[in-house]
Amino acid sequence: MSKASGQALIQLQGVGKTYRTGQVVYQALTDLNLEVWPGEYVAIVGPSGSGKSTCMNIIGLLDSLDQGSYKLAGEDVSTLSEEAKAHYRNRFIGFVFQSFNLLPDLSLLDNVALPLFYANVGEQQRRAKALDFLDQVGLADYAWHKPTELSGGQKQRGAIARALINDPALLLADEPTGNLDSHSAQEVLGFFDELIARGRTIVLITHDESAAARAGRRLSILDGHIQEMSTSDQSYTKLDKAYLQAGRNPLEDIKRQAPHE
Repeated sequence: MSKASGQALIQLQGVGKTYRTGQVVYQALTDLNLEVWPGEYVAIVGPSGSGKSTCMNIIGLLDSLDQGSYKLAGEDVSTLSEEAKAHYRNRFIGFVFQSFNLLPDLSLLDNVALPLFYANVGEQQRRAKALDFLDQVGLADYAWHKPTELSGGQKQRGAIARALINDPALLLADEPTGNLDSHSAQEVLGFFDELIARGRTIVLITHDESAAARAGRRLSILDGHIQEMSTSDQSYTKLDKAYLQAGRNPLEDIKRQAPHE
């Protein structure tokens, strides 16, 4: 562990989100507050309809908040344009979804390389890097397979390789074990453990208490509110933020490179 930086990677303050369908109004989040620090492994747990998916979409800049503020590495990203949000998502947030989100017509190699395509990296360079990341998750021999030719565990490991290829500040995982058998689920969670040991920051959205128990900090969300905090082996307070792992700090990179509105 290294000395705390004094700056949260994620800071949600008083966040509210309301959905309207015709005459129906649904308050998904209400006065939600959350801080995540570099090097933390945080699990957000809740039943269907609790607001955890909306919280994930706000953190991942996939949806906009209606009230409150969202700071990413000290930068207010609440009112960024869609173009600027896309830049943040591609460069600084890696996503792992329950349904894998691999394009069926592309090889696993080209699926993993896709974020580099959007970053305007040349074909030879992005494929070479994608192959290296597939090797890291034990899938180099499956590089030219289509997703339909892979098991659920292989698909998710490929999705993790894709999520990491741009060296994101944050790995955001939405029910990553939801479509996996127990062996594959433990394999994926074990890989998350390794990533945390290397200094990654992970926010895990899940209804699986056993998956959440592996995180350093567990948050329970219900009716759009964070209900409680618990830790596995560390004590967390706003004054004690000693969660940083050794390694490169992405905060200044985010500030320097991301466009603003």
